[in-house]
Amino acid sequence: MSTTNLAAFLSRAPVDPRLSAIVGVVAEACVAINGHVRRGATGQAMGALGSQNVQGEVQQKLDVLSNDIMLEICAQAPGLCAMASEEMETIHPVRMVEPEGGYLLLFDPLDGSSNIAVNVSIGTIFSILPTPEDAAGRAVTEADFLQPGRRQLAAGYVVYGPQTQMVLTLGAGVSAFTLDPENGDWVQTSATMTIPAETREFAINTANTRHWAAPVSRYVDECLAGVEGPRGKDFNMRWVASMVADVHRVMSRGGVFMYPWDKREPNRAGKLRLMYEANPMAFLVEQAGGASFDGQGDTLDAPVIALHQRASVMLGSSAEIARLRAYHAPDGLTT
Repeated sequence: MSTTNLAAFLSRAPVDPRLSAIVGVVAEACVAINGHVRRGATGQAMGALGSQNVQGEVQQKLDVLSNDIMLEICAQAPGLCAMASEEMETIHPVRMVEPEGGYLLLFDPLDGSSNIAVNVSIGTIFSILPTPEDAAGRAVTEADFLQPGRRQLAAGYVVYGPQTQMVLTLGAGVSAFTLDPENGDWVQTSATMTIPAETREFAINTANTRHWAAPVSRYVDECLAGVEGPRGKDFNMRWVASMVADVHRVMSRGGVFMYPWDKREPNRAGKLRLMYEANPMAFLVEQAGGASFDGQGDTLDAPVIALHQRASVMLGSSAEIARLRAYHAPDGLTT
């Protein structure tokens, strides 16, 4: 096992030290969140808060607490000019943009929080963008955040499970770090996470089968047909209903994660959030050799028009995403 820790990794990374510092404070905030998650029912942060976030979802106490922790701790990082959170309607300014530019932090402070009460793995997702070139000397605006996923400089997630792990990219591969509960240090446990191109595993909520578009139905039906079907092999289905947990499995051993568009709300692109969930996870997956697709094109190329924009999400092993992309082509269902 590597003895490199996160601090040493960031100190050697060929990126702006201010960018490394933001990753460092995110990691610090996640240690604090992890402490509250670990206390569970013995703490004071369990249960629903009785309010809704900007998404119209019932907030858990830990949602709000985690959001507050991220805002307070991450604001300490030099170069961080503003933050945006899935839990907040608009942005949280931190400081004016410096002449040399600065950075924007986006996060889902506690992904999968509806699973807290049943003790299922949950997590924190984050993404870092540069401030626009014309932003020097002024305050950040909401429009400054509306950048496509390709503009991300770093992204990662922390999964609070049997082990607390951070999976991180600075744009040149993916590394994993495991939190040592004895000293609170993040120890590097994988230097090169790689997603196999082929898989026998997929993750999707099959309760929504009747609502899917035809290409997704075809893909899942063929997987379920097993060795006797057109794929010629048996597949396993896994579904945790916590994006961090489901994507972490894909990052760790391959597979496909899907939360696609469905016809219940035909005018909405999908359920998951482009800026806080889809883009950072797509960036990580692509950096690990996988691929992503939103039903129209690469997730990371999707135009961004709103801070809380929704997206269809399909990501994971590259051969499977290529198949899903082919099925979504105009003549895809006839081939």
